[in-house]
Amino acid sequence: MSQPDDAHQVELGLDTFGDVSVDAQGNRLPYAQVIRNVVDQAVLADSLGVDFFGIGEHHRDDFAVSAPEVVLAAIASRTSRIHLGTAVTVLSSDDPVRVFEKFATLDAVSNGRAEIILGRGSFTESFPLFGFDLHDYEVLFEEKLDLLVKLLDEGPVTWSGTIRPPLSEQQVYPKTESGRLKAWVGVGGSPESVVRAARHGLPLVLAIIGGAPARFAPYVELFHRALAQLGQPDLPVAVHSPGFVAASDQEAADILWPHQEAMVNRIGKERGWPPATRESFDAEIAGGALHVGSPETVARKIADTVRSLGIQRFDLKYSSGTIPHEHLMTSIELYGREVVPRVRELLAQDADAADS
Repeated sequence: MSQPDDAHQVELGLDTFGDVSVDAQGNRLPYAQVIRNVVDQAVLADSLGVDFFGIGEHHRDDFAVSAPEVVLAAIASRTSRIHLGTAVTVLSSDDPVRVFEKFATLDAVSNGRAEIILGRGSFTESFPLFGFDLHDYEVLFEEKLDLLVKLLDEGPVTWSGTIRPPLSEQQVYPKTESGRLKAWVGVGGSPESVVRAARHGLPLVLAIIGGAPARFAPYVELFHRALAQLGQPDLPVAVHSPGFVAASDQEAADILWPHQEAMVNRIGKERGWPPATRESFDAEIAGGALHVGSPETVARKIADTVRSLGIQRFDLKYSSGTIPHEHLMTSIELYGREVVPRVRELLAQDADAADS
């Protein structure tokens, strides 16, 4: 896999799903406090020079954020430079016109910092909530993505499909100052989803939540190959992957483990997974998708992920389950102050070695 041309071109961001967390005494926080904490976390990330802050959309008890655009707008009012987006917008159960309108508005209040990451999501609660049939899972996403791509051109839209009435020369407002919102497609690793992103000419975000990141290299290669065959320009690839930073490797693992265990077992009951074990958790840190440890350990693992996949952005999903806000703020502080500059240093060393 090719190396990035310039270490400074690799963006380093943070993602959160707004997991409902606990206080220092282990008491569950109200949704409202969790949302306010997410805003404070983003403000800290902005002050540290982190490139991107993404918020997931969920409609269930263990996550506080169901309207990420509103939270992102609150963050925009308190930040000045960090790019703001979703992780992901569940397009299948939303309306593409409203998605465009909301993000064009976010782009205005943030002075052009809005991004959309479009996906189908890993949970399905939004389908019955908004009156959609899971049997239409594929057609909903395909047609809505097709419509949203047309909306991104910001001209009159003519479109027809099976999921909603057609549009004929319809204008949608507001328009953005740049003339186009930045939009990505988030995928979990199916070849069909990768090719779909290429067909629509949208950059790719790979959600790597288990296993060695290097095993996703064929998907990156497929994306670039599909772009070339479809006559599309080459586009960036990003990775979203879980992690946590603390002062030492042992401290990071010990803080994260009980919250990770509870989260995996809660979701696992719904999906038929076996119970989480500390051995599997430690193995995932050692050779899998968990970017967990001291600043040096996490920086080296992120740099390895960037190298092995040739990606242009890495977003660390820093929240996992009920980890208290104070630990999350420390993790963000270490990520911004130590991990980000160390990753850039490691990648710059690669570039220097390649030139010599």
